[in-house]
Amino acid sequence: MSFIKVEYPRDGICQISLNRPERMNAMAFDVMVPFREALEETGFNNDIRAVIITGAGDSFCSGADLEDPGWLEIFNGLTVPGIARRAMRILEDVVRTIHDLPQPVIGAINGAAIGGGFCLAMAADIRIASEKAYFRPAGINNGLTSAELGLSYLLPRAIGTSRAFEIMLTGRDVDALEAADLGIVSRTVHPDHLMDECYDIAERIKESANRVTALAEQE
Repeated sequence: MSFIKVEYPRDGICQISLNRPERMNAMAFDVMVPFREALEETGFNNDIRAVIITGAGDSFCSGADLEDPGWLEIFNGLTVPGIARRAMRILEDVVRTIHDLPQPVIGAINGAAIGGGFCLAMAADIRIASEKAYFRPAGINNGLTSAELGLSYLLPRAIGTSRAFEIMLTGRDVDALEAADLGIVSRTVHPDHLMDECYDIAERIKESANRVTALAEQE
């Protein structure tokens, strides 16, 4: 079973889904490495004008998989601290890849976005949330950090420092309605309408991108 699903729901639009619903799409290495590779490949596809990222099932991403994180050959021979540093680098690369994609990225936040999953969501350019979605910074709750995977960089720039640090330092949940009020997401929609809403936004982006490309080709 592939833990990443790449689809092309409409012309010029790529949808990349985390596909491990039984683990709430947790960030195991056998999920995140192919996810990053799929993002990178899409970034070099000039036929793709917009990218949608989401999660299979009822969750967007539940963050680090603490039960079954998987193993990569690049961990061989490292001590536990060395493995931890290498693991964080791999996960940070995923967030950076989303942030650096040349195409606009729409996050279809269909459910829980916890810890690293919160960071994945914040790396998207546009976020649309299901009414069932919620956001939780996990690092402060498990005693690791409140700045996991760039959240302390991304969240304050989206909603301001005071509100961002109140959320990160308390580790509380932010439901979809509050997320829209704060500006974490653009809007909330009924769960049944989430993907269609994201497709429509991607279509409008695609049309604008095509016009810009056409103008450039005429110069």
